[in-house]
Amino acid sequence: MATQRASAATRETYGRTLLTMADDHPDIVVLGGDLNVSTFVHLWRDQYPERFFDFGPAEQNIVGVAAGLAAAGKVPFVSTFSVFGTGRPYDQLRVLVSQPSLNVKLVCTHAGILTGEDGMSAHGIEDLSLMCALPSFTVITPSDAPETEQAVRAVASTQGPVYVRLPRAATQIVHDNGYQFEIGAADVMKSGGDVSIIAMGSLVAPALDAADSLAGQGIDARVVNLHTLAPADEAAIITAAQETGAVVTAEEHYVHGGLGSVVAGVLARNCPVPVEMVALHGYTSSGPANELMEKNGLTAAGVEAAVHRVLKRKR
Repeated sequence: MATQRASAATRETYGRTLLTMADDHPDIVVLGGDLNVSTFVHLWRDQYPERFFDFGPAEQNIVGVAAGLAAAGKVPFVSTFSVFGTGRPYDQLRVLVSQPSLNVKLVCTHAGILTGEDGMSAHGIEDLSLMCALPSFTVITPSDAPETEQAVRAVASTQGPVYVRLPRAATQIVHDNGYQFEIGAADVMKSGGDVSIIAMGSLVAPALDAADSLAGQGIDARVVNLHTLAPADEAAIITAAQETGAVVTAEEHYVHGGLGSVVAGVLARNCPVPVEMVALHGYTSSGPANELMEKNGLTAAGVEAAVHRVLKRKR
């Protein structure tokens, strides 16, 4: 049975956290893309209009201006939906932001398939593969509201380009007040010696639920929250593989280019073990978010089934 947890929308946490940072970070400016209420940067717009710029649905222009602002010493936060913020301005992100390693913070919401009824065209399932392909970008996928708050504060104080991925729907809160987020340092949420479940974002809570169910079957599963894909905590990935001998990855992203690809690459170079991937294998349909997650196996049951598959391959 799944653990009952409170939920919160990380995109709202982002908007409210950003607002509290205005005085301590006077160089922060915010750039919106016609979706300011949905990304919650309207809170900043209403309180700091002189530090807010709305370009409408012109994402290439937004990124170009953000690069100019960063080159002039500002700390621009760019926010829109993930499909618009990573796909449409990709050349600008590559040439104007990544190559000169400018201090642009791209925080995109409505990632993955939790956009639900918005349909296939709004499902951001390729964004991590795109952003991880840009060498100078730090890429972060927070799992819940407490982690999002700390991540936003951390990236504001970190030099260089950063992409933060947030969903539309509320996600379960899996961290308490004692949690300390650190860019590039994996969060081992549960110890275990039989198999490692490495998850991120909206799949961390189902991974924990799967581990609880597996414990009742005598299977001791480790759960690792790999919130930072670039730079990934390779030491934590290798240790998990060495100590458990089998790995399952869980992500709300296309199976190629995201968490599974990053983990598999690290293990192929350092510690080959059986790996199963819980991920999307293509575009999906329009529908309620929970139904889409169920349809595509992005659930605790889906993670649990992957654990049983990988254990059959474990030597």
